[in-house]
Amino acid sequence: MASALEQFVNTVRTLSSQGNYRELCDYLCKASEILIKNNPHLDNVLETLDIQQHSLGVLAILCAKYNIPNATNIQEARFNQTKDFINNCNGEQIRLAPDTFAELCHLVTSNLVEQKQPMKGILLLRKAISKLQLFDSQLTSIHADLCQLCLLAKCLKPALELLDIDIIGICQEINTQIQGGAQFDAKYFLLYYHYGGMIYLAVRNLERALYFFEVAITTPARAVSHIMLESYKKYILVSLLLHGKIQTIPKYASQVVCRFIKPLSQPYHELANAFASNSTSELNSVVNKHSEIFTRDHNMGLVKQISSVLYKKNIQRLTKTFLTLSLSDVASRVGLPGPADAEKYILHMIEDEQIYATINQKDGMVIFRDEPEKYSGPEVLQSLETQLQACMELDKQILQMDEEIQVNPQYVKKAAGLQEDEQPTKSTYVM
Repeated sequence: MASALEQFVNTVRTLSSQGNYRELCDYLCKASEILIKNNPHLDNVLETLDIQQHSLGVLAILCAKYNIPNATNIQEARFNQTKDFINNCNGEQIRLAPDTFAELCHLVTSNLVEQKQPMKGILLLRKAISKLQLFDSQLTSIHADLCQLCLLAKCLKPALELLDIDIIGICQEINTQIQGGAQFDAKYFLLYYHYGGMIYLAVRNLERALYFFEVAITTPARAVSHIMLESYKKYILVSLLLHGKIQTIPKYASQVVCRFIKPLSQPYHELANAFASNSTSELNSVVNKHSEIFTRDHNMGLVKQISSVLYKKNIQRLTKTFLTLSLSDVASRVGLPGPADAEKYILHMIEDEQIYATINQKDGMVIFRDEPEKYSGPEVLQSLETQLQACMELDKQILQMDEEIQVNPQYVKKAAGLQEDEQPTKSTYVM
């Protein structure tokens, strides 16, 4: 073993036994180049260190192994070593270097994506998140990696278990190379909400998907990032599916986003305008015109759903004007190819309780009926109780966060400074 590595092992052992983890973190940041240069001996070094006692040292070695160029021949062994480490490492130690631990998880994710083996990393990253988190509702940058792997593997349940928990805290992944900087890379914050929105879309939870895309585009920013732009495009499409129009971007969104994001999404606004016109021919014209863009953005599936929603919307409009119509009339009025297509749409809408009607197949006639009274019964009461409980829980969280802010030293200092500035000077009273 090279003398530089012997010194590395001795330093890790000494500082770990002394409990001097801060100094050890500083040392490990400077030792990465030495580790990469001596990569043939890193497996021997790992054997001399204990995962529980020397978690920070093992973490540095694994990060170095993932940063070695052209290391395809050791991929499986490296992954198994990482798996063993994440499952058995000392949580208290790795929380002292959350940036390095998160970086290891990012490297693992990137490697599995390249190998097209996303399923291998899902449970591993789930374990990594639990190691780094202080509480369940705390966001880490590893959340975004887990969502990415779940999307690629089409295995959404592990991600949904995390996405369903509302975030009320963010893990401050401290970079020891930047002075005083407790930080969280905004890229992973945006990716978490972008991927989360896509996962909710996949399970047809449109309200939650819209909320996640909204968080992505209202994140404070000095420029429109590519992630925000892609989230905004999906935000428009989900708005149309859910509300029939583009929901207004909240006022607390950054001005630069409001100013520049719309011109960058012009085809989607054309689609929304065509949808608002209730003209299926106009909508189809826009879809054909920009089909290449929609396909490139991987949004053609959503666009086709919007076309289907417009047919249903126009059928719903007919129920407000007519009591009876033939299937042929319905088809011609809403722009469907023929009576069979109209019958199919109407049957689906009756099943989903979007309209109330009966079809006389002998005469080919549709009889529209009024919506029955549905504001009584145990289901309504249960729904109200669930919503009331959710409101009470939110109120409790807001009060708790408000109390935490009021006793925060930085807030108290700033608030006290503002009050002093607002005090009137003697000159104020001079007439």
